Formats: sequence, structure tokens, C-alpha cells
Amino acid sequence: MRHRSITAVFAVAAVTIMTSLSFAQQGQLPMPPGGYHPPPAAPIKPYQPVAVTPPAPFNDPAFVALRKQLADAAAHKDRAALAKLVVAQNFFWIQDKNLADPHKPGIDILAKAIALDAKDGSGWDTVTSYANEPSAAEMQQQKGVFCAPADPVIDPAAFEALGKATGTDPSEWGYPTRDGLDVHAGPGPNTPVTEKLGLNLVRVLPDSAPPSDPNAPLFLHVATPSGKTGFVDAQSLSPLGGDQMCYVKDAGGWKIAGYLGGAAQ
Repeated sequence: MRHRSITAVFAVAAVTIMTSLSFAQQGQLPMPPGGYHPPPAAPIKPYQPVAVTPPAPFNDPAFVALRKQLADAAAHKDRAALAKLVVAQNFFWIQDKNLADPHKPGIDILAKAIALDAKDGSGWDTVTSYANEPSAAEMQQQKGVFCAPADPVIDPAAFEALGKATGTDPSEWGYPTRDGLDVHAGPGPNTPVTEKLGLNLVRVLPDSAPPSDPNAPLFLHVATPSGKTGFVDAQSLSPLGGDQMCYVKDAGGWKIAGYLGGAAQ
């Protein structure tokens, strides 16, 4: 299992950094039993900016069409419509190993992987998040299989040096989806803007608690390269690694062929 993204394997937005980022994409922020208790964090200090190139959109027209169909199926919570977009056989579900039951149709395996039948609707939120994800990249291990979201481009040596210099784990880092992302003084859009982020890695702090108002946007507590702290809109910050939906293209277009990550077993 790659983590932690997109999607429903984490406990709470701030139990770990990747939890915060993943659930921010879905809008799902369950609170763990006993309340929220942030883990200890490494000291905050200035750090060397490490450039990130966000993944480019995958503009294959048939893939764009599939995403529109996914969005429509999710909007209506239409399992039958979703099933038509999933391969009937040879669906894979990879965590530490392939968990897919070869005797079950692809839709049933996908439903289990993303908790499609969850009463809170989080499974359909996951489908929506992939419908809204424009990037995808071909798997190195399997030609013809494309997985979304694609990974950003980062210098691995620079990232390793950053982790050593800050005493942090790779899971504590994300990246802005656009240049010039506002950093706010408080966890809300109406608080003063203190600085702006470039397209560099940014450290997300473990006390990024969910908002008290479930309808309010989630803002993550971050430490910027300058060594200052602030808050950024979680929807504009992407995690490193995470769950991925995978697709294959046949004569009829793109279909969902597998899932990397997913619900705990």
C-alpha cells in the first residue's frame, strides 16, 4: 500500500500529515475516538525550498469523457452506471499484494476498495474526487495502464536532504497546485494573507485540526520555507503519494482497471 489519498484509508485530518491532505480532497474528516490529539512535531525552522513541478493534465479526449461519466455516476450515486465504466474481469486492487478476488466482477472489488457503500457517502465522494482529477500517468510496471493522480516531479536527492535537515518524514510534505498560493494568518479565507507560496514543497504541521464547522473549508497549518507558520486552503495543497485509480483503454474507450491503496483490510 502506497500510504496513507486520495481517499479513505486515514483516520483523521491531522493524526498524520497525509491524513489531512487526503481527506481534504474528499471533504471527509472523521474524528478518532477520544478526540483529536496531534502527534509531536519536529522543530519549526527555515528550510531550503525544493522545487516541484505539478503533474500535467492528461488530455486524451476519451479520458476526459470518462471523467465526465464518472462525475455523472457519482452525482446520482448510480452504481449501475459506474459498473459500466469498470472492467468486468482482471480488476486489480493492490495494497501490499493484490487483494482482488478473481471470481468477482470489477465493480464489486472497486466498491470494497473505496467503501462505495459507506453510509456517509464517502465512497461516492472518492469517485467524485477522481472525476475531478485531470492528471494520469502510465505505470512503469505495466504498460498501457494509467493511474491518477500522477506524481509531481521532484529532485529526489534534494528531497532527501530536506528531510534530514528538518528532521521530518516524507509524509509531512505536500505541494501547492498553483504558484502564488496565499498563506493566511488564521484558518480561514477572511484572515490576513501573510505570504505566498511558490511551486515548492511545503511542510504541513500535525496540528491541522478539522474546522469546528463541518461546512467550513479546511485550512492546513503549514511551515513555509521562511520558517514562519500560517494556514492554506487544503483544496490547493496536494499530498505526495497516495491512493490511485488506474485505467486501461480499449476499443470502447477508457475503463477503470484497478486501484492502488484503498480501505484497510
